[in-house]
Amino acid sequence: MSMVLFASVVRVGDGLPLSASTDYEMEKELQETKRHLKGLSRKLNQFPDRCTLKSGPYNVNFTSSLGVGYLMVCTANYPNVLAFCFLDELQKEFIVTYDPKRISSAVRPYSFIEFDTFIQKTKQRYNNPRSLSTKINLADMQTEIKLRPPYQLSPDDLQAINGFSVHTPSKYKGIAPTQMLEPVCLPGVISCVLSVLCGGLNLLRGVHAIESVLQNDDEDFNYVIAFFLGTAACLYQCYLFAYFSVWRNSKSFLAFALICLSNMYLYELRNVWQILFHVAVGAFMTLQIRLRQPLGKSPDYNV
Repeated sequence: MSMVLFASVVRVGDGLPLSASTDYEMEKELQETKRHLKGLSRKLNQFPDRCTLKSGPYNVNFTSSLGVGYLMVCTANYPNVLAFCFLDELQKEFIVTYDPKRISSAVRPYSFIEFDTFIQKTKQRYNNPRSLSTKINLADMQTEIKLRPPYQLSPDDLQAINGFSVHTPSKYKGIAPTQMLEPVCLPGVISCVLSVLCGGLNLLRGVHAIESVLQNDDEDFNYVIAFFLGTAACLYQCYLFAYFSVWRNSKSFLAFALICLSNMYLYELRNVWQILFHVAVGAFMTLQIRLRQPLGKSPDYNV
């Protein structure tokens, strides 16, 4: 019989268990699979955000988002689509129910054990597929899994989870690990708006500089280049603020350096206050990029 047997919610950064379903199953192979799940929960930030591990007659499936991981054990013949729909429901309910600050500040294991009530109710529904027909959209999940299938953990990954070959890097051929950034704060929004404004001003001045070059051969075309480089640097900083990237902090500093250099070159076309404004906005944006760190970031990345 295909069914969901166990589910748990953990914090990705350190593997702290936040909640889990009550389980009375004492079958030896199931306990061994749960041991794999426990080891996996401590290393979620080293794997892609959607994975499947085959463990004898059982499967371990998990997803992670916003610094929280959702794991389940089900029989091997349980449909993959239903398994990830189940995890998706847990994720949506947990995000709505609990504040991210409370999750990140939790120090005791199973601080949200009351969430077990929702896990048990959802388990019962998913163990009776007839009751699901009008409550979930299987087509959406089928399409998502087809476009972005879960990464199949290999025996080598399993050895690393259990404490063997820890120093052997995993070779992923599927999707790359997803890094979620912290929620955007008001200073971050302000810095983005100002950076876009500076980029727009540079773009406008660059267009006018092109017109001047076309009308007057004596005009320096390097001014056009400086304006457009300033535009690109401002917009690239906005991109780095919004999305995770390898060497993110270093790239933002280089973009800030480009803003400073382009404004130094344009000192004849701008007064001191204009130059200070552009440099200050670039510095403010660089600071916000550094402050907005990834949730559950992997140590393999320089951010």
